[in-house]
Amino acid sequence: MICVLLLAAGEAWESPAMADLEAHPGVVVLKRCVDVDDLLAAVTSGQADVAVVSLDAPGLDPTSVAHLRRHAVRPVAVTSALADDLDAREHAARLGITALVGRGQLATLPRVVTTVEDVADTRARGDDLSVLDPIAVAAPPAAEAGRLVVVWGPAGAPGRTTVATNLAWELARRDVAVVLADLDPYGGAVAQQLGILDEVSGLLSAARLASAGQLDDRFASVCRSVGDRLAVVTGLPRADRWREVRAAQVEQLLERARGHGQVVVDTGFSLEDDTGSDLGGRPGRNTLTLAALEQADEVVVVGSADPVGLTRLARGLVDLRDLTAGTPVRVVVNRMRSSIGWSEKEIAGMVEGFSRVAGLHFVPEDRPGLDRALVSGRPVADLGDSSLVRALAALADAVLPAHSSGGADRSSGQTRHFRRQFRQVKRAKF
Repeated sequence: MICVLLLAAGEAWESPAMADLEAHPGVVVLKRCVDVDDLLAAVTSGQADVAVVSLDAPGLDPTSVAHLRRHAVRPVAVTSALADDLDAREHAARLGITALVGRGQLATLPRVVTTVEDVADTRARGDDLSVLDPIAVAAPPAAEAGRLVVVWGPAGAPGRTTVATNLAWELARRDVAVVLADLDPYGGAVAQQLGILDEVSGLLSAARLASAGQLDDRFASVCRSVGDRLAVVTGLPRADRWREVRAAQVEQLLERARGHGQVVVDTGFSLEDDTGSDLGGRPGRNTLTLAALEQADEVVVVGSADPVGLTRLARGLVDLRDLTAGTPVRVVVNRMRSSIGWSEKEIAGMVEGFSRVAGLHFVPEDRPGLDRALVSGRPVADLGDSSLVRALAALADAVLPAHSSGGADRSSGQTRHFRRQFRQVKRAKF
């Protein structure tokens, strides 16, 4: 018995398809779904085997198709175009659907539904079951993929965006192609820090293009250029619009950004996974952050150098440990100042007690310099030399030593220095 979910999205073929499917022995139509969200919620029951969907159903995207397959539901697309129409075939291929029934072939739908699980075998035999042969979608020219550096930090505004923005700018100053992506679901501020007039959200544009399978071809349109080497994907215009971005779209965006150069990502603070999002197929709010961390080549964790900030940093490192198994984690203690009363050595001992880190960096407090940078919409390095600029340059040396500005030796020496501290200092208690 093949149990079918039907999503026709108001297409004229719905009634005849329904009649043909119900008349076919061994096929049962479980439900006629009103939209994609209804379909994705229905598959979680575990009762359906096949989903017959309109190829042009609003909201149908690669993430939706992946959700169907995750629940062992095989998709079959129906289109009003001919099955051999190139546009229809490419659209289905981008969605990840390999079974397509076109205009004039609706009578074959029950046969396709009952044999769709054997698509690979029938293709090998050369049988004609109105099944779409996957089309190789043009890929961008092969190039060495850039590294993905994700900047994360716990709640309390420890300076994630400041570190991410200035790290990306520092790399771009070294003639390195960099993509800076703002994936903070709680209200990104990268555009404001760089003085970008954010009329259109780059992130939302990228999500729409990814859904349509056009992101590879139109990636440049979602970026704003800052200087010659820095491309910025601006964040959400309002925090409540996080619902419009799904994990698969984030993955496509970051994968495409790697082809452009090195990638720096600014994220949100929360690592909580919304397990209920799978039930209705809707993304969880922290999907953007979690998807970025999952793909990261290195994670830069930012904490504030004060009692509250260090406590949150310690807890955050513990929470992060399970999500970044095997991924290097580098810690930045931000706003370091002598008035706190703790030495760098003592803070190094605390960090070592909670997590193994690839490196530890102290960024000094420079409120006047940051204020001037924010008001002018420029990175701090544009305003002249300072201890803050030198600390950020050392961080860039450590993150991408291949593009060091001559500070690689200093960075490695700093790492050895803190490793000696880790061996000498017992865990500090706060």
